Amino acid sequence: MEPGRILALSAQLRERITQDRTPTTDDSQHDPLLARFYQLRDFRPAWAAPIQQAALLAALDGIENDGLRPQDYAVDALRAAWSQPSLSADTALSTELLATRSLFTALSHLLNGKLDPRVLERDWNFQARRIDVQSALIEANQAIDAGEIAALFARARPTYPLYEQLREGLRRLRKVQRIGGWPSIADGATLKAGDDDARIPALRARLRLSGYGDPEMEAPADSTHFDQVLEDALRRFQRKQYLTADGVLGKDTLAALNVTVTMRIDQVRVNLERARWLLHETSAEFLLVDIAGFKAIYFQHGEPQWSARVQVGKPYRKTPSFRSQINRITFNPTWTVPPTILRKDILPKVRKNPDYLAANRLRVLDQAGNVLNPEQIDWNHPGGLTLRQDAGPGNSLGRVAIRFDNPYSVYLHDTPHTELFDSEQRAFSSGCIRVQRPLDLAERLLDDPVQWNRAAIDALIATGKTRNVTLNRPITVLLMYWSVDIHSDGRLGFKHDIYGRDARILAELGKPVQLHPLDR
Repeated sequence: MEPGRILALSAQLRERITQDRTPTTDDSQHDPLLARFYQLRDFRPAWAAPIQQAALLAALDGIENDGLRPQDYAVDALRAAWSQPSLSADTALSTELLATRSLFTALSHLLNGKLDPRVLERDWNFQARRIDVQSALIEANQAIDAGEIAALFARARPTYPLYEQLREGLRRLRKVQRIGGWPSIADGATLKAGDDDARIPALRARLRLSGYGDPEMEAPADSTHFDQVLEDALRRFQRKQYLTADGVLGKDTLAALNVTVTMRIDQVRVNLERARWLLHETSAEFLLVDIAGFKAIYFQHGEPQWSARVQVGKPYRKTPSFRSQINRITFNPTWTVPPTILRKDILPKVRKNPDYLAANRLRVLDQAGNVLNPEQIDWNHPGGLTLRQDAGPGNSLGRVAIRFDNPYSVYLHDTPHTELFDSEQRAFSSGCIRVQRPLDLAERLLDDPVQWNRAAIDALIATGKTRNVTLNRPITVLLMYWSVDIHSDGRLGFKHDIYGRDARILAELGKPVQLHPLDR
């Protein structure tokens, strides 16, 4: 843009932004931010030079790898306007402001997500990422003048490694999508090693496109024989996709293989959005409960130090997503039956079997804590009573409960139902999190090798006495819902969306962003 036109556009910006007017609701969203931005620039246009224009367009195009849609940020309108040999004064002003709005909106979405999780998740209590606005505006101006918009976008993204790994996984899936996707495998009988079947070439091609094949040892592409190499590849796929790794092409494995690449791309997009909501919440030390992945991971300095399988809430008694601080541990806990479990689970059993309470060591208490005789209670109209299970063998909380403040009465605990940890899908509880090897976790959380080493913990449990121990320092716990995982080899693992939460997020991500030019 010629110097004279730049000066004219600068004057227009000054007049437009500083004029005394009452903005409408729609076009006032970014007015204060724009005013501060251009005041820092002394109202110099940000996008007058081709280098700045090209840098912004490239950065907006690249936002596709974040699972966002470039068209939401007016990239087509900006490209069309800037491809013109010249623009009218009004169009130049409109395009300048639209470009800045696009920049701000894209940065906001990279910082905290496109969607408001508080609207989508009823239990949400995570905090949005906070920034110093003045410093951010100065940084944005410097990046624009240097033509380094891509670097500005990179700094806005979550810095946790998982985010970049999801972006890389999305790039790989889009590459497969561009060549037509992976083949579907026809329905038919279960297949195993040694079988010959016309579907074997499609199975081999499907695994190869997903990175599970072994090119040096594979049979010819058109071979219809299910050999040992193919079985090994299928087992690798099953292990990474939370399936029973038996090397057999059964119903569940076939269904997972036949999920289209487009659907997997959408699943990654949803989890990139979750990552923008959550990953700035991580700290140097925290416990992550991966609800859909049925596991807990203890992190120190950003690296996993311990992990275990968990059991989470059934689909109709979901484990909520929230953030809290682990502050105490109960050894040999008693269990006070929550009202929902009392009403829906236990009372029907007591009505059918009067001996149920004694068999499960459940005592009946009134509101003052006095023990009542269960034979004197009308179990069809029990009133305000409480059931409490004594500590000891068979207690529903096992030997230890790991507690943190929350309004849902949710905590982590041991369980007598250890056999359920062998299942690949582990949504068995009524909302709390049952942990495999919970005493190992308790020892790590207490972090006191003198007073609370494993021998001391075992000795306390052996007494059978209930004891509450306060942690010397609270440890952050994050209960998060992810339906995509990143394995140590970089491969994506796709989990079952046990609570059906992905579809709504995907639908909202597909809705266009309204960028209202300030000069309508």
